[in-house]
Amino acid sequence: MSAAKSAINAQKREGKRGRGPGRTTREDWVEAAFETLVSKGEESVKILNLADNLGTTRSSFYWFFKNRNELLESLLDRWQETNTNAIIQTAAAPAESINLAIVNISRMWIAEQGFDTRLDFAIRDWARRSTAVSRAVEISDAARIAAIDGMFQRHGYASDEAEVRARVFYYTQVGYEAMGIKESLDDRFSRAANYMFCLSGQVPSEQEIQAILDVRKQLELG
Repeated sequence: MSAAKSAINAQKREGKRGRGPGRTTREDWVEAAFETLVSKGEESVKILNLADNLGTTRSSFYWFFKNRNELLESLLDRWQETNTNAIIQTAAAPAESINLAIVNISRMWIAEQGFDTRLDFAIRDWARRSTAVSRAVEISDAARIAAIDGMFQRHGYASDEAEVRARVFYYTQVGYEAMGIKESLDDRFSRAANYMFCLSGQVPSEQEIQAILDVRKQLELG
């Protein structure tokens, strides 16, 4: 086989996997890393594995990132932009009552409107092996609780009470997901009015109960 023909065949083989940044984008790499992080954990987020998943070359990674650490930092940024910001923004949203404000956050968590539970658990698992990530989680948790604390204060709760109620609300939801509690929608939402009362200390109105039942309808509709 001539040298020219060998070169052409080599180019074809390389072309199937891609050369340079043309076949992938930075977001492609982040998305592939995100899916790997969630399904297999941070230790499986390897450049070669991601390249295979994307059908491209390992070298193309370096068109977008200096190294693996930069990619991992982008995953932390994505987590902050989605999960932490989702809580902060939802807690700050206008609501006619504290119970309706609680419904807003519950909807965000339960229906995952901007909040990704799988990603949160993947980051927390990663934090067990990384001091830097553990610190990032601590800062994020503090920001989330502060946002919910502020929500309670805007609805007339004293600062010390608002802080405790915010912690109870936040820790209850995180713990519910962490324990992997299995219950039907009927069971979960049959307790909704009492959950609301325990979190706010205020008996929910018919409008407020209907608001949480609307979340159930949303879940049923997918």
